[in-house]
Amino acid sequence: GCKGFVKVNRQQFINIIESGSKWCVENGYGWKSDLERTEGYGLIDWADHTKVSDKALTRGIDQLGTLGSGNHYLEAQVARAKDIYDPETAKIFGIHSPDQVVVMVHCGSRGFGHQIGTDYLRTFEGVMKKHNIEVRDRELTCAPFQSKEGQDYYKAMACAANMAFANRQVILHRIREGFEKVFKTPAEKLEMNLVYDVAHNIAKLEEHIIDGKKKKVVVHRKGSTRAFPPNHPELCKLYKKAGQPIIIGGSMETGSHLLVGTDKAMEET
Repeated sequence: GCKGFVKVNRQQFINIIESGSKWCVENGYGWKSDLERTEGYGLIDWADHTKVSDKALTRGIDQLGTLGSGNHYLEAQVARAKDIYDPETAKIFGIHSPDQVVVMVHCGSRGFGHQIGTDYLRTFEGVMKKHNIEVRDRELTCAPFQSKEGQDYYKAMACAANMAFANRQVILHRIREGFEKVFKTPAEKLEMNLVYDVAHNIAKLEEHIIDGKKKKVVVHRKGSTRAFPPNHPELCKLYKKAGQPIIIGGSMETGSHLLVGTDKAMEET
């Protein structure tokens, strides 16, 4: 559906797109521990609502707590004992017993993020002419990162990412409520802890070793997530030793996978 159950006014929605999951937890739609188990603690702090159009705000304001269509899904899954290859890491992630039921959610910032993308595609067309940039496909329209338009988009995209974190946080809250209602047991007692929430369509400034040198680069991830190894500075305390949980969603006919980041993977990618 296109309308969520969380009703917010314009100012509240602005707070959400600038503070992400934190707003949800402060307003009773999550647990404090959820923030630790979310990329960047559920917040991209360079978000700036003034870089977002009124049309995008109007499209997003009613969509908090909605899944959307396309390849988005929410499904109950079973962690099969025979498919747990690293019981120690699985235990750190909270997968600790055979045939444990888990719930996986795949969705994003809905019409809000889509509108931001559409708005800046149009803006970037003029910027490309100015900088003599040519691309083979209009969908790849771009702008130099340090240009005004490039920085505006970077801040608007952060708003979309914060909306996505908040959207999934509200959905997680509703999942817990549903299980509590059916099993007549508090979600805490059911151990309905978040494993990990991670952005899967985003560009971020990161430091990576390239040709033997540490460089600051813009990393675009489209339909993929980061895969940080053990002891990476951006990992929360809980996953510092193990490495970051990586989620690869399946389809209705293939299983989903919960993996872990390694130094070797970081090196190769």
